[in-house]
Amino acid sequence: MALRIVITGSGDAFSSQHYGSSAVVLGPRGHVLIDCPDPIHRAVREAREKSGLALDVPSILDVIITHLHGDHVNGLEAFGFTHWLMRRHEPARPRPRVHAAPPVMERLWQRLAPAMDQGGSATLEEYFEPRLLDPLKPSRIADLDVDCRQTTHMIPTFGLRLRDGQSSIGWSSDTGFEQAHVDWLDECGVIVHETSPPPFHTPVSDLLAQPDRVRRKIRLIHAPDDFDAASCPLPLLREGDVVEAR
Repeated sequence: MALRIVITGSGDAFSSQHYGSSAVVLGPRGHVLIDCPDPIHRAVREAREKSGLALDVPSILDVIITHLHGDHVNGLEAFGFTHWLMRRHEPARPRPRVHAAPPVMERLWQRLAPAMDQGGSATLEEYFEPRLLDPLKPSRIADLDVDCRQTTHMIPTFGLRLRDGQSSIGWSSDTGFEQAHVDWLDECGVIVHETSPPPFHTPVSDLLAQPDRVRRKIRLIHAPDDFDAASCPLPLLREGDVVEAR
């Protein structure tokens, strides 16, 4: 079966209708969450109900954080506490693994500590097993090869390529338009690419200007609430949509 992802959030940071852009990857050896918006339990539940696939937060043991903006990471507190509380009753239960590139990982605990440090006694490792993504070589996550590449955003942000050996999906993450990034993602069979106003995001006009061969791969995400999907030839993903790799 081809690699699949289930969209758990499709909105931008200012959406009043959608969760922050995120997805669950159905990996060969477990589910992998790409980014973690708030409220993550509700986002995952609604994606489960719409897709008909078995998804819940306790079953997810790998999380990739692309960057530290709130619409991509605010749910990590609830996610971490959920697994922490479960381990108090099941001591043998593993910590979830949080994967991020070095510039993201080095500031992740600064983001979480005010709500999770338990008066200064707890660290990131109390809740998660941190694992670094290396931009120079693939990382192995749930039997997937995962590449990362820094994007052109206002803080360190990393796009992803996920491969299962037979099919692949590219995830742009938040990024201003960069042709080199599109070319990097073009090595995948399907591209999930953000669109929002520039300069820190990609206008849809730049994606429509790609060759037809590339346009056929692109699925949009992170669009503003007023985005005119009906008049756009590129498909816009919504919560619960299932994307199958090629």
